Formats: sequence, structure tokens, C-alpha cells
Amino acid sequence: MPELPADFTFGVATAAYQIEGAVAADGRGRSVWDDFCDQPGRIVDGSSGAVACDSYHRYAEDVALMSRLGVDSYRFSISWPRVLPAGTGRVNAAGLDYYDRLVDALLAQGIQPAATLFHWDLPAPLEADGGWLQRDTAEAFADYARVVAERLADRVAMWMPVNEPNVVTTLGYSTGMHAPGRTLGLYALPVAHHLLLGHGLAVGALRAAGAASVGSAQNHTIVWPSSDREQDRAAADLFDTVFNRLYADPVLLGRYPEGLGEMMPGPVEQDLRIISAPLDFYGFNYYNPTRVGSPHAGEVIGATVAADLPFAIHEIEGYPRTDFGWPVVPEGLLAVLRQLRDRYGERLPPLYLTENGCAYDTGPDAEGIVDDTERIAFYDGHLNALAEGIREGIDVRGYFAWSLLDNFEWAEGYTKRFGLVHMDFETQDRIPKQSFHWYADLIRRTKGR
Repeated sequence: MPELPADFTFGVATAAYQIEGAVAADGRGRSVWDDFCDQPGRIVDGSSGAVACDSYHRYAEDVALMSRLGVDSYRFSISWPRVLPAGTGRVNAAGLDYYDRLVDALLAQGIQPAATLFHWDLPAPLEADGGWLQRDTAEAFADYARVVAERLADRVAMWMPVNEPNVVTTLGYSTGMHAPGRTLGLYALPVAHHLLLGHGLAVGALRAAGAASVGSAQNHTIVWPSSDREQDRAAADLFDTVFNRLYADPVLLGRYPEGLGEMMPGPVEQDLRIISAPLDFYGFNYYNPTRVGSPHAGEVIGATVAADLPFAIHEIEGYPRTDFGWPVVPEGLLAVLRQLRDRYGERLPPLYLTENGCAYDTGPDAEGIVDDTERIAFYDGHLNALAEGIREGIDVRGYFAWSLLDNFEWAEGYTKRFGLVHMDFETQDRIPKQSFHWYADLIRRTKGR
């Protein structure tokens, strides 16, 4: 088993639209994901998060599961349309009351709440006005952060304003694979800036309300060139710049990578001072490396080439794969840790891996046991990679497994299962998998319980 410090934070993570359900309950407004799911062909199985795990009504069961697991912290997201149905203006008291109850239930079990303010469920009225293409959305996000913080800052241990801004920009606004489904290509760059600005404005709002610890939940991948050819190395470097550094450099260094600041809506320099507000921790998500080459460097067999983009994504061979087809590469996580250390040096706060997990469709056997050995191997490998990083002196403080429950997996609907707990979506029965018990045992051994 991985050897981690006794004070290491073990957690699990979820997101509101993926588990809460109750999309029309108690005054919640519509989000871009409600609208996206209503469009035929958008979701693989034609489903939605309308019910999902019904955690809005069954949160006490989920807190009890986390207590059995023995985690130190629970990373959940707050639904912006549940708190502000129109995105701005009237506050929905029932929505805030729900998160109040959840936070208190966690604390009663000795579990520290870790809240994400935006995990992709933008209120639909804001998208109708331009969404993250508009500066007004970043300012509305700051107002929403104030509303939430005034209610919860006294009890939430960790705050992450925006989950994976690079994924929102790329899949939501550039390729259209995720809500809101826009296909702007490189013209989606203003989205990146406004998400970063929203992050910075929310950091200020959280601190003003007395938030104890404020960080991030970026997505990082290590980028491998598809060959040693100069054009493939250049394409890989460009992908690394627009996927990793475009989002990390402004937050940690207060500047955009060379040439990109000029492409952003202004006032850029003034905004960068807000975006680069000091953080208490740098949270990042890791799933797998990315192999990249030039779309013009000979044949691009097994590669995905997006229209008008100067790089191609190649398959990574020679590793086990999850049900998503993602390669399982724990050494990629160690490479990300080293890269963050080497790039940002003293500017890098303590690190938390805020998401890491895998999709395997292993269900209960005749005795009701979910023997998901592949998931156990995945977690074991990645936690060992974290342990190696810590031995090398990299300041990693905690790990959040994705996810507590099988859930609504965005455009894949219910066809991909990431949970430590198996969900029967018809009965809402929750069955801990063998990976749940493995993780619980690791926590007990590490903590000496």
C-alpha cells in the first residue's frame, strides 16, 4: 500500500449536477446542462441529471458512507442555479439551506467540507446573455461567491472557485462536446480569460467573508510529443501552453504565456492582478497524459485532428485503459508534480490532487460484491506516485478520489462509472465496491486508527 504522511488529507469528490438530482425542487433554476440534456443527441444514452443519485434528498446516506470510509474531507460543488436561480438577483433561501444542512452533517461526522463554487452548471439565463464570453458573467460569479461565503465561510475548510476552466473553455465553448455546446474553436479564448477573472474575483469575495483556505481546481496533463520530429515537439509544446500554462501561469505568475495576453479581452494587466491573488493551496486534477503531434507531420494514424487547430491528439499505446479509453499512467502524475515544482518554484503553494479516478463498469456479482480490482490498481498506482513526489520534497498535502458515487457522467450519461460506491439508478441503492474497502483500509493504516 502507498506510504503517505499521517497528516495527509484523504478525501472524495463529487459535483452538484452529477449527483444531486432534484433539478426542479425548492426553487432551483435551470442550468446550461439542463438545456444541453434536452437537446437530442447530446448525451450518449439520452439521459440527464434530473434525478442522478438523488443526493439532494439522500445526502445523509452519502455522509454516512463517507463516515464509514473514514475520509478527512469531502469536495462537493454548490449549484449556482440552486442558490441564484437567474444567476443574479434574488437569492433562493432553500438552496442555501440545503448546503447549510450538508455542511453541518459533514462536520458532525468529523469530515471537513471542501466546496467548489462552479463545477460547470452555469445558470441558463446567464448563458442566454453570452455566458462566459461576457465579462458580466465573471462579475456575477463574484456576487454569487459573496452570497455563498456569507452563509458558509465560517464552516467550510477549503474553497475552490472554478473547476477545470480549461475543460469548460475547450469542451463547452470550443468543440461543443459539453454544455453549452458552442463550437467557437480558437474564438473561445475570451471564455478562458473570464473564467480566470471569475476565479480571481471569487478569491477576493471569499477572503472578504473570512474564508479559511482558498485555492483552485485546475486540470493538468503531462504532454508527450508523438515523435522527436521538430514539428511534433512544437505542436506538443503549443498544446501544453494552451491547455496547462494558459490557465496556471496567470494564477501563479500573474502573466499569460508569451503572445496570448494580447488575444484576451481587456483590461488584461489590471485583470491579471486580480487573477493572481495569492492562494493557500493549488488544487489540480489529473487523469492521464496526452500525446500530441503536428497534424501536418506525415500520416496521423490514430490521431484526432480538430478543425483549424495546429495539433493532433494521438492514442497512447502500451498501457492499460479505462472504460473511457484513457491510458492508466501513474508516472504521468509524478511528471505533473515535478513540472509544477520546476515551472513555478516558490510561487507554487502546497498542492492537493483535487480529482483523480477511473471509469470501470464492474457491477455486483451474485453475492452483491463489486470486485473492481482494476480501480484498486489505479488508485494504488496513483497514490504511490504521490508518495514518491512527497519523498522528493514536493509539498503535496492531500488527495480527493473521483468519485464517491457512480453518477451522471456529462455527455456520457450513465454509461461510465467512476464511483467507489456502485449506484443502482432505478432503486437508488448504494453498494460500496471493493475499492471503497481498500481506500478505507489505506486511510485507517495511514492514520493509525
